[in-house]
Amino acid sequence: MITINPLEVEGIVFTAVRVELPKTNLLMISNEIGYIMCGALDVDLLNEKLKDRHVIAGRAVGVRTIDDLLDAPLEKITDASKQYGWQEGMIGRDALKRIS
Repeated sequence: MITINPLEVEGIVFTAVRVELPKTNLLMISNEIGYIMCGALDVDLLNEKLKDRHVIAGRAVGVRTIDDLLDAPLEKITDASKQYGWQEGMIGRDALKRIS
């Protein structure tokens, strides 16, 4: 099942996506600028092979719900996300506020 919902973070609306897969879930929260995602996100691919696209993205691991993703530290971020002040270890919710 795929669930797509609007998600408000301190008055700012994002899109939350949850894809139920066998034994795991794919989780993502995005807006028109960038996104945070569960451990399925391949940050190295974005930084190396797709560098010219300047993707703003961060990955959190060990999350099972959208709320977990909001509250988890970003384990890895793209190089392009640093222009918005993102840092590894930053909480997902705080990173999203910087791209609003």
